Amino acid sequence: MIKCVIWDIDNTLLSGVFLESPDQPPPADPDMVSVLAALSARGIIHAIASRNPPEAASYAAAVTGHEFAAAECGWGRKSDAIGSILGELGLASDAVAFVDDEAHERAEVSFALPDLLVLSPEDMADAVGWPAFGPAVVTPEARRRGTMYAQRRRRQAEARAFSGSREEFLRSCATAIVIAAARPQDVARLHELSARTHQFNSTGEQVSEASLSALIGSAGQRVITVRLADRFGDDGMVGGCVIDVGGGAWTVTLLMMSCRAIGRGVIDVLLAWLAGAAARDGAATLTVGCLISDRNVPLRLALAGAGFRTRQVAAVGVPSALFSTQLFSKQLSGPPPALPAWVSTPDPS
Repeated sequence: MIKCVIWDIDNTLLSGVFLESPDQPPPADPDMVSVLAALSARGIIHAIASRNPPEAASYAAAVTGHEFAAAECGWGRKSDAIGSILGELGLASDAVAFVDDEAHERAEVSFALPDLLVLSPEDMADAVGWPAFGPAVVTPEARRRGTMYAQRRRRQAEARAFSGSREEFLRSCATAIVIAAARPQDVARLHELSARTHQFNSTGEQVSEASLSALIGSAGQRVITVRLADRFGDDGMVGGCVIDVGGGAWTVTLLMMSCRAIGRGVIDVLLAWLAGAAARDGAATLTVGCLISDRNVPLRLALAGAGFRTRQVAAVGVPSALFSTQLFSKQLSGPPPALPAWVSTPDPS
């Protein structure tokens, strides 16, 4: 699935070249405005990478009527600008498309970032109908994704200027995290999280709505949701997990978290809640099975930082010297980890 489209400005978003008409810049291209609207309604966000001054991005946003999650304007290579955007938004290159009218720019980006989908404006007009741009389900969180990335930019700007600790900043933001048992109406968003999350996803697999529906309320299983909001806005459901309980141990078979929650303490809170809830349930250990992947290194670092220790398990049909999964386990002795005051857990059992 494509999560983000990065746009050139000249002869792409605009029907002309921005700097060639300083008194009256060219209007927006109506076909691309239609594409922007269609993709935004599906939860796909947009960014700008252009050889232009920064004011060109502001102008493009104004005349297209769309909010861009990031913008890199300058005179360097387009691939470098795109790399900066990927880092800022926490996206992998194979989840992103780039649109540019210049063939040599498309070639440069394709060579430097071979996993990126590179298109001309004419291609983009047709690509709206491609499966990669058409999620099966569009949740309320998806429809607000562009707005939430704009809120994220404002939050990050305040964080850079804040002189206190991270906890003090989160408190100043009126952060509110709610951990609760999943309900049937949560299935679509849980499915979407399983498909869209990578950095904080323990399995790397998309879980069907039917499978999630069967797990909710089933004996020996708990399905948990995590919601996040602050004074910048409501992010809705940003995470979830599936837990196999019983036998003196809790095993998390799926853990997933949106990249929008990175740096806001949510993954630490969820791991702390899991340890406390498992201990209160009488479990002696808490285990998270985690696929070894270049993408989910942040999750594995978070597990290690929360006191989980690893052992490896061989995959079925794979030689014993090769391992595909690490089991992160934590002994549940001593007092449970404390949760911040802004966390509420209305009966998540």
